[in-house]
Amino acid sequence: MPKMMRFIAIFSTAGAALAAAFFQYFQAGTLLTLAITFGTIAYHFGIRLLTGLFYNAWMKNRADYTKKWYRVHPWETKLYRFLRVKAWKNKMPAYDPLAFSSNRHTWDEVAQAMCQSELIHETNMALSFIPVIASKWFGAFHVFLLTSLCGALFDLPFIIMQRYNRPRVLKIAARKNGLP
Repeated sequence: MPKMMRFIAIFSTAGAALAAAFFQYFQAGTLLTLAITFGTIAYHFGIRLLTGLFYNAWMKNRADYTKKWYRVHPWETKLYRFLRVKAWKNKMPAYDPLAFSSNRHTWDEVAQAMCQSELIHETNMALSFIPVIASKWFGAFHVFLLTSLCGALFDLPFIIMQRYNRPRVLKIAARKNGLP
């Protein structure tokens, strides 16, 4: 997953630069559309990589899962049942599966990594809407809004999955630590 994300970010950045350079020379609208498309893709993949790097450098998978932000609310449990999270959560990819491995980490450490992952995806959701600002210069507000919305919605299942699994992981951690 990391290699694929880096490849897409680099490829789309190169595509944006190339299309923009050709647009400057040929002034063809299709080339501007390609430059914007590649640029938007580069932004969405690049910002996700940078956000992950930032949180890894800052938190090092050591989030405090006892903070209020990470607590699952009673209404969420009903929502997760309605969304049938249990049926699809194991089909979701992980950027770094080893961070969630109980063979390499304690359950407490896994819960902390889950909190950090949740923060990364929440931040990505918010940052997904920055490209809408580009519509000021390029027009096509609806296109930028739609791609930003798709980018934000991409992160939502990962947040749901982390919040769904964390109470279960914390129960296992409590049992392993001899707590009720």
